[in-house]
Amino acid sequence: MWRCLLLLVSLLMSFCGGVCFVCPEICRCSQKSITCNSATESLKSRTHSRLSISNTGISVFPDLTSIFSLESDFILYICDNLNLRSVPPNAFIGMTSEFTTMNLFNNGLQEIESHAFNGTKIDKLVLKNNKDLRVIHEDAFKEAFGPTMLDVSSTALETLPSRGLESVLMLVARSAFALKRLPPLKGLKSLREAQLTYPSHCCVLLSWYSDREGSVITALGNGSSYCGDISPANPSDVASDDSLTLDGPFASDIAGSTSAEDTFGSMDFYYPELDLCQRRPALQCSPESDAFNPCEDIAGFGFLRVAIWFINVLAIAGNLTVLLVLFTSRCKLTVPKFLMCHLAFADLCIGVYLLMIATVDLRTRGHYSQHAIEWQTGAGCGIAGFLSVFGGELSIYTLSTITIERWHTITHALRLERRLGLRHAFSIMVVGWVVCLGMALLPLMGVSSYNKVSMCLPMDIETPLSQAYVILLLMFNVGAFLVICGCYVCIYTAVRNPEFPGRAADARIAKRMAVLIFTDFLCMAPISFFAISAAFKVPLITVTNSKILLVLFYPINSCANPFLYAIFTRAFRKDAYILLSSMGCCKSKANLYRMKMYCSENINRSKSSSGSNANSKAPRAVVWMSRFPHLTPRPQIQRV
Repeated sequence: MWRCLLLLVSLLMSFCGGVCFVCPEICRCSQKSITCNSATESLKSRTHSRLSISNTGISVFPDLTSIFSLESDFILYICDNLNLRSVPPNAFIGMTSEFTTMNLFNNGLQEIESHAFNGTKIDKLVLKNNKDLRVIHEDAFKEAFGPTMLDVSSTALETLPSRGLESVLMLVARSAFALKRLPPLKGLKSLREAQLTYPSHCCVLLSWYSDREGSVITALGNGSSYCGDISPANPSDVASDDSLTLDGPFASDIAGSTSAEDTFGSMDFYYPELDLCQRRPALQCSPESDAFNPCEDIAGFGFLRVAIWFINVLAIAGNLTVLLVLFTSRCKLTVPKFLMCHLAFADLCIGVYLLMIATVDLRTRGHYSQHAIEWQTGAGCGIAGFLSVFGGELSIYTLSTITIERWHTITHALRLERRLGLRHAFSIMVVGWVVCLGMALLPLMGVSSYNKVSMCLPMDIETPLSQAYVILLLMFNVGAFLVICGCYVCIYTAVRNPEFPGRAADARIAKRMAVLIFTDFLCMAPISFFAISAAFKVPLITVTNSKILLVLFYPINSCANPFLYAIFTRAFRKDAYILLSSMGCCKSKANLYRMKMYCSENINRSKSSSGSNANSKAPRAVVWMSRFPHLTPRPQIQRV
């Protein structure tokens, strides 16, 4: 059926003549605006179903106040106008009194102002592909009815208005990556379907819907004993009153009838929308939560929430203590102390990472899904992920360097010129810092990503480059483990050599080294195993269960290293007591350590003056132990 059109604005594209635009007769057109306010009363009486203003160069929103349509399915197209920047107040008032479909897509809109849709009834409002649209004013839908369907896909909106969305049944916001937080959910009370960008938003909506429906059912069950007992589909079950008395001017006529049904006909009235006992259709939302983003808090388990605080406080306190004592020590800086400083700093980074994760988990407990996108795509998660990778890899690199240095010291114990000096250790650690910084920065540059999971670890393996990065990271850890194991075997073989005396002391040193090395890498073995399988897209464990490994195993080394490598050693206790004595504490202990140090220096001078023959007979393990006084067995001092 043909219908007359009041106004049709179109753009005819031709390859030979470029752009050709014909202004309608009832409009006044300029290079930047279109004003359709010269319509006569006879024109207003016509009925029209579509108005299109597309592919123009206008920069001022068209004046549509004199356009009027009587059609019930009026459709407005204002699209592909890249110079349009805003929708002004009262932009559509008087255009039609019926429901309207507004297609305002592919424009250059940046803002929709207050009362923009005043006086309209909106069925569908499509704002998709307005890539610069950042603001919809809180009162943009004030004095308007609808919309029932809102599409804001591929826009730059950071939030939706909290008012005016009560009638929305369907919300579409695909590829709206800036929309990280939903409006207050009570403003979306009619929502039945949502197509969103982030899975966590669906977690929020489904949780809110479940709680709301549960509270309604509970209220109805408590407030009415008839809910569920009476079926409106069976009107015969409704109780009738046989003693019904009719008064009024027609009472005599009605009384002569056999029944009220004979007089009035059937009176079976049923309004489903008023039936509070009827269940609403379930809310449909996509995308659903996936394996990387389950609908749960960061910690996932209650005991992990306690463990993560215990571990991060212990790691931060222990490593800060080590750094404080080593930096304030008056003793000469040796290679082991230099390397221990780097190890403590790396483990401190892991402690700070755990502190950030624990703080966010505490603040978002019970409602993490509402803040998931802001956290995972924000700067905080990027910093936490950087600290995690940088600290973890630098810690492993430093452990490998410490082990290699110890092996080198034992192997060349009698060749002082080949011992590792501070200059060599400095160069090695510079290389390590550069490598670890590069590994930690790659996810920030687009190679894998820290925002894939709530723990802010690089678990994105969607692209071949990201998968190669994760596999390289894991192979680096496995390679470091093999290097440490190889060096330990060489050290153990050297100290067990029967050609040299003092094998009992050497065996104790070897056992202590075994505890130090395997304590670190025993905790890393399960993580490496499951991480490598996941990197090859054969996951053997869920993200929820992997949090147990990430909290209890991954950072436990950073908690244990300062105690095993420093605090529990005699050399560290000596430096600590000397530092405390400068503050007026533990002076007797400090004097005792000073006396031992003085006696040790005198003994070394006497040995050096005895000639090179004495040095040639010294076992390699003893010379090596002199480099590491915290590994030397404690001498038995007889009390007088």
